[in-house]
Amino acid sequence: MKSPRGSWTLGCTLFVALVCVAPSAAAPPRAGADLVLKNGVIYTLDAARSWAEAIAIRGDRLVFVGSNRNVAPFVGPETRVIDLGGRFVLPGFHDSHVHLLSGGVELGQCDLNGAKDSEEVVRRVRACAAAKPSPDAWIVGGGWDLPLFPAANPHRSLLDEAVPDRPIFLSAADGHSAWVSSKALALAGVTKETPDPAHGRIERDASGVPSGTLREDAIGLVADHLPEISSEERSRGLERGVARAHEFGIVSIQEASAGEEALATFRALDEKGQLGLRVVLANWFDPEKGVTQIADFVARRDSPEAKRAPHVRATAAKIFADGVIEAGTAALLAPYLGERGKDGYRGTLEVDPAPFAEAATALDRAGFQIHVHAIGDAAIRAALDAIEAAQKTNGAHDMRPLLAHIELFDPADVPRFRRLGAVANFQPLWAYADPYIVDLTEPQLGPERSRWLYPIASLARSGAVLAGGSDWSVSSLDPLDAIEVAVTRCAPDAATCEKPWLPEQRVDLPTLLAAYTIGGAYANFEEKESGSLEAGKLADLLVLDKNLFEIPPSEIDQAKVLVTMFEGRVVFGSF
Repeated sequence: MKSPRGSWTLGCTLFVALVCVAPSAAAPPRAGADLVLKNGVIYTLDAARSWAEAIAIRGDRLVFVGSNRNVAPFVGPETRVIDLGGRFVLPGFHDSHVHLLSGGVELGQCDLNGAKDSEEVVRRVRACAAAKPSPDAWIVGGGWDLPLFPAANPHRSLLDEAVPDRPIFLSAADGHSAWVSSKALALAGVTKETPDPAHGRIERDASGVPSGTLREDAIGLVADHLPEISSEERSRGLERGVARAHEFGIVSIQEASAGEEALATFRALDEKGQLGLRVVLANWFDPEKGVTQIADFVARRDSPEAKRAPHVRATAAKIFADGVIEAGTAALLAPYLGERGKDGYRGTLEVDPAPFAEAATALDRAGFQIHVHAIGDAAIRAALDAIEAAQKTNGAHDMRPLLAHIELFDPADVPRFRRLGAVANFQPLWAYADPYIVDLTEPQLGPERSRWLYPIASLARSGAVLAGGSDWSVSSLDPLDAIEVAVTRCAPDAATCEKPWLPEQRVDLPTLLAAYTIGGAYANFEEKESGSLEAGKLADLLVLDKNLFEIPPSEIDQAKVLVTMFEGRVVFGSF
């Protein structure tokens, strides 16, 4: 995660002439616009992917997008005119899969994100313990990376030695593992005799004693004993998350896997006029409850509180199809390689095919967008099968199901996204040869299957709609980091890109900019209101200090958001 970016005041700099200007205007209002931005390099992301020089804003809407000359009638006596000085302007970014509330809460906990090795992790844990010295107080945090520990399996003894006899709970960066101390295991009653839950695994020593690492549903064995997060902590956490999103030009999100308390927190901030984002909330679908919980989803979506928070819509449902490959919890069509797959182990689906199809059909019938976590090729296929079953039962209509992460494909499933109208929601930042890929993923798949990891270009060529997401706080919230990786297939902080990972799956810059703007707007059913800069749409935009089309792809992550506007209001930076 990069350091927070400071604000910047636009001044008069050298005008950059444009080759192509595409005017788009409503009739000039008599009183003029509230704000005119001119002398910009504006990539509109409209259907023609046209360019413009000037924008006029009245209230929360764009009333003109076009040339400097043609914006003149929109300048009235009260209009504020800003000379962009050739700065680069884009539509505001849309993050189609993020955990903004929990990520913001984590910023106030024991933060292990970005630790370079296990020693640094332990040092940070000691510092967190010193800051909260009560012997009975839990140390809660997360963000540690699995590759920092042998077999992605940190041992409880490291925590016990660093902070003796304290309950410690640290979630992994990917959210699918947790690392706990012996005191935490004892308080939760997890022992050698505790069986693995149906969709989880307790990692154990050779003698069968829990080692301190928990996978998937086994995390809940300890997490259920953590101190409750207060409504005040959630509110502060969301405010931190929103501020971080604005720093990176984000104006709209889909909050993945949330419940009633999260919904109340988002709505409360919106009611105060301080949210500054449009939010689609995906209700977490509990496979144990099945379709009986849909009535609760409907009540949340349609409650009187919804009208008081117009920027928050609880109109999606999140289903976990599987886990992750690096921890051996993703569902694969063929067995894992190595020790993990010696008995034909392929991982398991979180929801079996029949109840998966039943859930998708019932959710779709009730008017909910289906949002699926699917990592392995078996999980991707099961999700597509469930969506197809829903369409056959309910009839073809505008579902826009969202499949997130979609790491490992069977190539036969690539064209099904376009045929079924499913949105391919990649987290492009993960598509390079980092330790997760090199040390934990490819060895379990082999070279032939590994060729079909994050096939972003293949999905783009198939005609599927692409949307970008961060999965923050799992990884960086900054869309520019992810855009660079998708274009280069190299690490975002690499000075040069000499050896791209699976270079045939690189995509061009316009494709990724579309995924984070108009594609993300489409995923949230708001493409008529946002996602491109066109007269009549909401004034959602960002100003960058660099023209992304004029710098080397390896420098995209170095560009800085200078100003973010949400519905005509500056929410980050200043003019």
